Amino acid sequence: MDKLRIRGGVPLEGEVRISGAKNAALPIMCAALLTGEPLRLANVPLLMDVRTMAKLLRQMGVAAEPPSAGRMVLHAARITEPTAGYDLVKTMRASVLVLGPLLARCGQAKVSLPGGCAIGQRPVDQHVKGLQAMGATIAMEHGYMHAAAERLHGARIVMDMVTVTGTENLMMAATLAEGTTLLENAAREPEVLDLARCLTAMGAKIEGAGSDVIRIEGVRSLGGAEHHVMPDRIETGTYLAAAAATGGRVRLVGAAPDALDATLEKLREAGAEIRLGGGAIEIEAAGRPKAVSVRTAPFPGFATDMQAQFMALASIAEGTAMITETIFENRFMHALELQRLGADISIQGNTAVVRGVERLQGATVMATDLRASAGLVIAGLVADGETVVDRIYHLDRGYEALETKLGALGARIERIG
Repeated sequence: MDKLRIRGGVPLEGEVRISGAKNAALPIMCAALLTGEPLRLANVPLLMDVRTMAKLLRQMGVAAEPPSAGRMVLHAARITEPTAGYDLVKTMRASVLVLGPLLARCGQAKVSLPGGCAIGQRPVDQHVKGLQAMGATIAMEHGYMHAAAERLHGARIVMDMVTVTGTENLMMAATLAEGTTLLENAAREPEVLDLARCLTAMGAKIEGAGSDVIRIEGVRSLGGAEHHVMPDRIETGTYLAAAAATGGRVRLVGAAPDALDATLEKLREAGAEIRLGGGAIEIEAAGRPKAVSVRTAPFPGFATDMQAQFMALASIAEGTAMITETIFENRFMHALELQRLGADISIQGNTAVVRGVERLQGATVMATDLRASAGLVIAGLVADGETVVDRIYHLDRGYEALETKLGALGARIERIG
């Protein structure tokens, strides 16, 4: 099993290009199920989750090769098997995003209940509730959702909680439903807006994406389209946090600053100087960062996917930070691993109290989920001596060529067997 070996103590410096967003690419790939015509994508990141989604779609009869040079063509001329089996779904929660498109296009779907990162309960009840409101019958049998509907119809759906994948699933299903669907308390994440842009290019009629009320007028059919996947705001935030932690100077190109307001504001509070322009973000951080407290919240609040990286930053900051996690109840598992590196962290319910120390010490640590892995890498970049991060298959799910990009910024990092 691959590991990362890091020798810390080097400020990051240089320029790196941001990849396409994993959390935008995956639902957009599922949108290919809505049409018999080709969907041509650009800026697709070469990640394990993208490969897994392509494999899942191929099992359904979709022509879907892994991306090459960021480009990918998906062609669902015929869907031969509207089923998403446990073997693949258990490895990637985003697989549940095939449910809405399959139901809308085929009138039936059999989808395993999802797995993914071990960061807490992430139920699919809002997906089910919304599809039932649109006329679907859904039964749970032997760990699978069995869904059927002759044709979905428009409905007003008020979601009990903000859910990104729930919003995306229902929005895709509604594009082919009869009549108008209103999604209230919808997720406002930029990835939802990017999916809406792709669906609109395919012929869907969508208003309000990016707000908490989305209106979809169903159409009879969708066509092919070309779409450029948005930049990955979490990858961007991760490199920014790494630069701030190491006291570096980094320029990120091909980024989307508008999707990062909360992260950029917190980095400024930590003492970093940030300049924006032309789709690029420059960060310069001199000296030890100041401690900043964060509280995760749905967009436009501080992203839960940036919490682990900021805990690593707080570990070596001047002062005490309170990090409150409101989205996932098990998302502090990286705190124990940071403690192995010498971090002073105590957990009180859903809040971590992080008292910054001047230096961390290298050690062997184990990644527990995707973003925890990134936090441990950042900690390793500032720790004295050698840090080994084990179980980095989590990282490969969401970061394209992480060690290559960090190496280009001067980090002493290598992948070992």
